[in-house]
Amino acid sequence: MNQFGDTVDRRDVDRFAAHAADWWDPSGSFRPLHQINPVRIDFIRCELLARFGRDPRALSPFTGLSLADIGCGGGLVCEPMRRLGFTVTGIDAGVEAIASARMHAEASGLAIDYRVDDVDGLARTSEGFDVVLALEVVEHVADRAAFLGALGTLVKPQGLLIAATLNRTAHAFMLAIVGAEYVLGWLPRGTHDWRRFVRPSEFATGLRQAGLVTERLTGLSYDLLGGEWRQSDDLSVNYMLVARR
Repeated sequence: MNQFGDTVDRRDVDRFAAHAADWWDPSGSFRPLHQINPVRIDFIRCELLARFGRDPRALSPFTGLSLADIGCGGGLVCEPMRRLGFTVTGIDAGVEAIASARMHAEASGLAIDYRVDDVDGLARTSEGFDVVLALEVVEHVADRAAFLGALGTLVKPQGLLIAATLNRTAHAFMLAIVGAEYVLGWLPRGTHDWRRFVRPSEFATGLRQAGLVTERLTGLSYDLLGGEWRQSDDLSVNYMLVARR
């Protein structure tokens, strides 16, 4: 019997489990996440500094605030969020991913509450969080509407959701699947299913039904010449979204 709710796709969890040893290897299977992490972290930090009126000069500006990272994997975002002062809860349906996350956090001296759980389970047991992150996860869930509904219950009043995903466009199919998985080999083949990519309008509608109002969208683009990710106005492939309760 599946211990998780309807949002978890066990096949995707097992696919990521096969590469769990690579979570913290910047040259391994999760290399694209390591590459995109600096621009994601910068975006999240700037948005939250403005939202909560925190001092950008402080080393840990978010002390006293709670954050949940849904589908946290090996903890690549949880750790920088903890260093910024948040009390962090990271959940993932993958036992292997959480084991890797716990091991790395312990070695780094960081106190992070990692749990093998899904968004439904956390929504049933949590009183909510000031910030909820759902980065590169909505395109992997089995039931998007149920997933977004659970996200809505996790965000406290006046809190924020920050999400990142892939747009369902021909451009995204060519770059994120054909290019990244088959030509360049940045990701294992089969990592993504284009049919599960989410258009911004669909994402915003689903969040509105969950009680969240989308405030901002920004694109993320890869500069082949510079070899780095940057924010852009192009939402056709990767994009990030900010929504408030």
